[in-house]
Amino acid sequence: MLVRDAVEGDLPAIIAIYNSTVPGRMVTADIEPVTVESRLPWFREHSPGFRPLWVVEDDGRILAWLSFQSFYGRPAYRATAEVSVYVSEAYRCKGIGSMLLERAIAQGPGLGLKTLMGFIFAHNVPSLRLFEKFGFERWGYYPGIAEVDGIERDLVIVGRKL
Repeated sequence: MLVRDAVEGDLPAIIAIYNSTVPGRMVTADIEPVTVESRLPWFREHSPGFRPLWVVEDDGRILAWLSFQSFYGRPAYRATAEVSVYVSEAYRCKGIGSMLLERAIAQGPGLGLKTLMGFIFAHNVPSLRLFEKFGFERWGYYPGIAEVDGIERDLVIVGRKL
């Protein structure tokens, strides 16, 4: 397995992994699949030395990805990033998410980061456990902030200092 910076040619695989989580209603607040074209601006916001987007590749297949996104878009938050981890369903619970999150923590300071955050639905227990395993603490809780299929969902904000 190789972890590397994503290239634009990886975007269809990245989006396929993302879209595979939409029907489960546990991971993303998107309620319909997104298109590669609609996510091009998001992809182009990433850069290897500032806010990278990493993919895990094995035998030519993209198995997972992790993105860093700027928090709140204001200069005072430059040293803070939101991290998102998505793993292809067939490769979940095999340590790939842990590997990516561990790498993000290790490489964050070199990217000028002091704080990492995650925004996770409260019913997404596997993701909450993953982040907690790496020292993320619950920093915020928004009850009923999202509505998915008529069901109000709570959002947990987790964070950790680097």
